[in-house]
Amino acid sequence: MKHRNQAQHSSGKSVTSSTSRRDFMKSSAIVAGGAAFAASGLNIARAAHAVGTDEIKVALIGCGGRGRGAADQALSTHNQGPVKLVAMADAFNDNLEGTYRGLRRNHEDRLDVPEERRFVGFDAYKKAIEADVDMVILATPPGFRPIHFEEAVKQGKHVFMEKPVAVDAPGVRKVLETARIAKEKGLGVGVGLQRHHQNHYVETIKRLQDGAIGDILLTRVYWNGAGVWTRPRKPDQTEMEYQMRNWYYFNWLCGDHICEQHIHNLDVSNWLKDAHPVSANGMGGREVRTGKEHGQIFDHHFVEFTYEDGSTMMSQCRHIEGCWSQVDEFCTGSKGSSHIGGGRIQMANGETWRHRGENPNPYQQEHDHLFAAIRKGEPFNEAEYGATSTMTSILGRMATYSGKVITWDEAINSEKDLSPQDYSFDATPPVVPDSDGNYPVPVPGKYDPLA
Repeated sequence: MKHRNQAQHSSGKSVTSSTSRRDFMKSSAIVAGGAAFAASGLNIARAAHAVGTDEIKVALIGCGGRGRGAADQALSTHNQGPVKLVAMADAFNDNLEGTYRGLRRNHEDRLDVPEERRFVGFDAYKKAIEADVDMVILATPPGFRPIHFEEAVKQGKHVFMEKPVAVDAPGVRKVLETARIAKEKGLGVGVGLQRHHQNHYVETIKRLQDGAIGDILLTRVYWNGAGVWTRPRKPDQTEMEYQMRNWYYFNWLCGDHICEQHIHNLDVSNWLKDAHPVSANGMGGREVRTGKEHGQIFDHHFVEFTYEDGSTMMSQCRHIEGCWSQVDEFCTGSKGSSHIGGGRIQMANGETWRHRGENPNPYQQEHDHLFAAIRKGEPFNEAEYGATSTMTSILGRMATYSGKVITWDEAINSEKDLSPQDYSFDATPPVVPDSDGNYPVPVPGKYDPLA
């Protein structure tokens, strides 16, 4: 069944570009402590269960590489108190069993996932969430994130979800509405934008926001690399299974690499500015990755984002071998500049600063912080800035696919829904190949990102 949303925020009003990132986040949820836990007796009991030394029981939904990594990090928080993986779900049994075996090598005493709690198929996520668990890890391809997040919060479970949190504007709006409900229920929600838990990023951005280089006039952000895997088509696969196995190359599953990877860098700029862009224009295309196996996504994007204060974010992401590789963030201010990703600041007066403190693994830190908040019953919800940065990446994709200037208002209120009509391996995916096996690719100047 297709999941669609109205083009409105949880308040019932359209989301407009005059909203600052801080106000945008505040308006999507009620920030509350004790009041949040009063939303229902069910959620008071669930939150109380995790406080102190009680065991936190976890379900893993999405057993690919990132799911396995997130589960490993969640189980590695055991020094805070007992934690156990008790349910797993994936569309494919081989993914699930491979991750189960891998986790068992390092966490055998923290795994209790008998066969009856290993669920496979499109509806497996519901069965795992329904199990006796306190929190769920959502690590499927991001096209499924909004409906999985909605189900987890509906059932009163704490959540860690990977980025991006959606692939289209209706999905972003669903996540924002679900985030509001999660806060009302007092549920912890972490999002896999781990730079927010990386010490040198945290300290560098704090200094910049405190005025170390004056007003931030320009940010430059990059995710340029060689690209990722492809998986050959097998004779017995349905089209849906083929696309699911190669999810990175189809927008209804991935959102393009500007969403799936470059979101990290876009998020740093938004974090620094404490705002989201109000418009974007850009260019992109398929220069090298043009084969049938590369689905419908571009191999390069260049976007100029504009913030409400007139400042600019220059954004590059590329998947082409043999080119300049760079994954990093920089900014220029009225009184100096900063290599944010390197934890360095250069002031106009010649003074320099560099982060020299400890820098623990941020992938572990994000789980440590979430689990600590759950155990203490403290408010913890990263869904709003996860949704904002996801929408920023979607805005950039809209600009490069169309070759037009796209405003935030147009993008966030778009009704363009990329999800399939039905979720089954026999169903027809939202895009299908032509008679030659080629998938439809957006053409700038012709593609309408809003219709």
